[in-house]
Parts: sequence; C-alpha cells; structure tokens
Amino acid sequence: MDAFDDYQHDYYYSENYTDYGFLNGTIGYTDCPGSRLPGSSMFVSILYFLIFFTGFLGNLFVILVVGLKGRTGRRLVDTFIVNLALADLVFVLTLPLWAVSASQGGSWDFGAAGPLLCKLSSYIIAVNRFSNIFFLTCMSVDRYLAVVKVLDSRYLRNKRCVRTTCAAVWFGSLVLGIPSLVIRTVVQKGDGPACLEDDGSPFLLGLSLTTALLTFFLPVLIIVLCYGTIVVHLNRHCAANPRAKARRRHSLKMVFCIVVAFVVSWLPFNVVKVVIIGSELAGVNLTCDALSWQSNGLLVSCCVAFFNSCVNPAIYFFLDHHFRRRAAILFNTVTGRPKLLQNYNFSASFTNAGTSDSYGTTANSAADV
Repeated sequence: MDAFDDYQHDYYYSENYTDYGFLNGTIGYTDCPGSRLPGSSMFVSILYFLIFFTGFLGNLFVILVVGLKGRTGRRLVDTFIVNLALADLVFVLTLPLWAVSASQGGSWDFGAAGPLLCKLSSYIIAVNRFSNIFFLTCMSVDRYLAVVKVLDSRYLRNKRCVRTTCAAVWFGSLVLGIPSLVIRTVVQKGDGPACLEDDGSPFLLGLSLTTALLTFFLPVLIIVLCYGTIVVHLNRHCAANPRAKARRRHSLKMVFCIVVAFVVSWLPFNVVKVVIIGSELAGVNLTCDALSWQSNGLLVSCCVAFFNSCVNPAIYFFLDHHFRRRAAILFNTVTGRPKLLQNYNFSASFTNAGTSDSYGTTANSAADV
C-alpha cells in the first residue's frame, strides 16, 4: 500500500468525486457533495512539476558528487546517501504523470499504456516510501555503532556489510510494494478513467494499517533510541575532549537533519492515514464535515510528504563539508582542473585519520567506502 493508495482513500463523494483521479474513496460513498480546497487542482499540478524538476536535478547531482571514484575520502554513510538519492530520483520520475492527471481533473487518460503506468508509478511510490525509511534507519544505526560501539562494530561497519544491508533494504522494499502493483488499476469513475485502488476490503485496510505501524512508527522509534543513546554517550565520554566531541557531533548533524526532514514530511500523512483506516475498521459513521477534513488533510499531508524527495540534496550541500568538497572536485574536474582533485585526495588522507567515526573503524574501511 503506497502513499497514493492511502491518499486516495477518502476523496470521492457519491458520483461527484473530486478533481483528483489519484484520490480513491472507499469511505466516500455518501450523499456528501465534493468538498475540496479552492484551486487545489492547479496547485497540486504545479507543485508536482516543481518537485519533479528540483528532485531530479538535486538527486542526480548527489549521485554524481558522492559517486566520484577515489581511493580516499569516501565514507561508509555515502553508500546509504547514494541509495537514498537513487530512490528519490526514480520516484520523482513518476510525478509528471500525476501532475498531468491532476491538471485534467483527475482523469488518468494515457491511452493503452494507462493501466501499466498506473500500476508501475504506484509501485515505485510505494518502494520509495519503504526504502527511504529503511535507509534512514540504517544510517542511524550506523551512527550509533560508529559513536557508541566503536570497538564492537569493527566487523559490521565495512564495505561488504553495508552493501549487503543496502541490497536487503531494496529487496524488502520491492516485496512490500507488491500490493500496490497488484491492487492499483484504472477504473472508470464518473467523467473518465482514474488510477485507483480497486479494493477496500477489511483485509486490505488491516494490511495498510499494519504496514504503517511496522514501516514508519517502528523505524522512527528505533531512530529515536539510536540518537538518544548517542547524545547520552557523547555527554558522558567526550566532555574531557571538546575537539573529539565537536568532530563527532558534526558527523551526526547531517544524518540527524535528514531523519528529521523525513519524519516531519511523512508524520502528518501517516497520522491522518491511521485515523482514517481506524475509523473505517471501527465502522464509524462520519459526518460530511469530518470526511471533508480527512480528504483535505490527506491532500495537504501527501503534498508535504512528496516534497521530502527534493530536500535531502539541500541538506547535504549546506550541512556537509565533505559533500561540498567533493562537489568542488567534480566542478574542477569538469572544468579541466584535475590538479585540485589530487591536492584534495592528498589532504583527505590526513582528515580521515582523525575522523574514524565517520569513515569506519579501520584504515581499509576508510579507503573503501
């Protein structure tokens, strides 16, 4: 069950369903008139195109910068960063479809390819959602191992283990996204075809609720515990060494900001989603005003959630000195000044020696990741 699956859940009222063909309504079969935010059709379309352009350019830039091949200056966390950027890059490629659909009043009119595009784009959105939270959880656990369990983690924080973890995250996300691939289809609704979830059974509602709890709230709890433990550890063991404490805090700052951005973006959507599914499973008869609040809440929270796909590149650029240096290397290489790249690699070998918490626990891992 992906974001659009749940976002769709409550927006159609009787035959006068709203302008958004990607909004499904298994609750909304009442006599309530359609009630949407004024101008929301054009706003959503413009916003999705904006997220597409900024997310595509930003995440492609991140992949190029972090993916630079070099013997030194590469961190373990960079592997997770590249995978996060790749997931967001693939996701934003689906947004033009939904933007066009929104601008056409929700009609999914893409000809013979419509059903395939409906299933595939919904599946990609689901995979992106799962992979993002799983990669962020892995990054938080990696920070925990690097700061709190330095000696015990020397066999875990290496190139092979990180790559295996990333492969497992992708496999799990691809499997969890299968329900969206199976259930989503093009359905004739009122004025035309719409890309919808074609089933609202209690089983699917329960599956969606369980998925939300296990793939959002549980990972967020793990992330909070990791960072809480890290803060306590730094306050206890690094007070006597201000330079080491400052260095480790800097290594945490970027990952922490990425996690906060994701939680802030996706928390409203997941809360609204849980409330809606809970009311359906409980058989609560909602008033038209309540249905309208749910619908508009899903509309706003889903737009906020999707905006997260273009935030991370800005976080890397403004908060990660290492990323900015590698961006400078890429720029100098493209403009024909490779000598600066050699100077940077030479100086990076000294920097790595002093920041083992960011680069790994051994000299080999610092050079390989």
